[in-house]
Amino acid sequence: MPRLLDVSNDVRAEIGDEEADRLMAGDNAPGSYDCTSCRTPGDSQQQPTSTVLFVGDETAVLAFAHATCLPSQVVQVAEDQLQGAVQSVGGQDAAAQPDGSPAAPSQAVLGVTSGLVLIGDTTHPALVVEPTGPIARPGTTTDGDDFLPLLIEQGFMPATTLDGVPSVLGGWSVLLAMGQLHAILQPGTGGSAAQVAWWQAHQPLLVTEPWRTAANKTQTVLLFAASAGSIGHQPREDLLRQALDKAAANGRLVAAAMPLAGT
Repeated sequence: MPRLLDVSNDVRAEIGDEEADRLMAGDNAPGSYDCTSCRTPGDSQQQPTSTVLFVGDETAVLAFAHATCLPSQVVQVAEDQLQGAVQSVGGQDAAAQPDGSPAAPSQAVLGVTSGLVLIGDTTHPALVVEPTGPIARPGTTTDGDDFLPLLIEQGFMPATTLDGVPSVLGGWSVLLAMGQLHAILQPGTGGSAAQVAWWQAHQPLLVTEPWRTAANKTQTVLLFAASAGSIGHQPREDLLRQALDKAAANGRLVAAAMPLAGT
């Protein structure tokens, strides 16, 4: 039976016309599936469904998502992270290795909070990233926290105050799809032009209408990263701002601006 599948041009180019046609005819596509974004059941015979192709250096994995959750697309991931990315592309936390890439759940988890931050007379959409514990440098066995130094090496700048807008970090972007936050993307490795996920949501992260409006207006999102224990879960934006100011004054905050990808 034909499926209600959307196969984007990018996905079709990767898998070929013949395979794409077989999918749409129902030959190789499952009737039921777990959405790779929201992780709830879907039915490609009853619901519009997107094909999402995860591509590593040597491996490609085809997954399915509700069309209301994700558009059909190709997602580039590092080969050794491919399986983890398939499982987590769609909450608010994602396991992270010391370099910020997805990893085993036993390692530190990155918490991501969205909020509006007033800088000067302008309100900016912002994301605040804070790990649940120290993140050590790859290859080390110490208990030190190298989260911020590693990000500085990636181009983030130390933020001692929130008086100015941080500079744009080239190659990074924030992926918003269907009005929900899905990922923070970083430049690909090995000279690849394709971006890879630095953080991916287990479920799409809801953002407020004012946040989304501000992001669509400026097409830029500010990202603040703090060392573990600096920010915590703040119930209001004014308390989040106070925590950011304190972290900055204590030298425990880095920042960058990133273009918005999606809407």
